[in-house]
Amino acid sequence: MMVTPRTQARRYAALALYQWRLTGEDPTVIKRNLLDDPQWLDAVSASLAGEDEDHPREARERFNFNMELLDQLLTGVPARVTEIDAQLERFLDRPIGQVDPVELAILRLGAFEILYSASVPDRVAINEAVELTKLLGAYEGHKYVNGVLDKVARAHAAATLSPVLPKP
Repeated sequence: MMVTPRTQARRYAALALYQWRLTGEDPTVIKRNLLDDPQWLDAVSASLAGEDEDHPREARERFNFNMELLDQLLTGVPARVTEIDAQLERFLDRPIGQVDPVELAILRLGAFEILYSASVPDRVAINEAVELTKLLGAYEGHKYVNGVLDKVARAHAAATLSPVLPKP
């Protein structure tokens, strides 16, 4: 299955945001470290491709990713994490600190795209987050991510719709 450069950027972003949550290290430093380590990039590419690591170079060449999107996600999510978390908390069934760290990274990524990326349709942001959760998250975690992000998208759409006033 061919993975688009934007999808691959979201995968790397989710991994970096997960590491940020666990270590507290600056996401731009994490990105630099990850991209400066070709063995890491090769291993992740091979792993995400479902290939053995004996041929990582071919996996890396096939898994080109969108650096602009990766940069946007790794700067945007941390810069707006308080706002993103406030939106997520409205629809979580537990305190945010109790959400699985992988799923929280993906929820933040998806919510960022819903709330701040006008060029990404809500359905695309939700679908990408669901697919990421299927790949990286806990068993059945994708259902939780889907439900939360769907509610975030609906609330955001309702808040941004301006009422249509009748002409006088």
